[in-house]
Amino acid sequence: MGLAQYAIVPVQDEWGVLHDGDVKSRYATKEAAFESAVAAASLALREGHEVHVSVPGREAGETALGV
Repeated sequence: MGLAQYAIVPVQDEWGVLHDGDVKSRYATKEAAFESAVAAASLALREGHEVHVSVPGREAGETALGV
């Protein structure tokens, strides 16, 4: 099968999940974006795809949830 890649990315003052070159939804926290990406990745895994999920580390002054 193919490769399903999900990247948590900053979008202005929110977070999004980049997949297939597009960010379709925005989330208030990095954790919420991660949970959404993992749910989608789980479905892709069941379909037989290789799955990659990436999340950036915490920046200076940022909380653990990315706010």
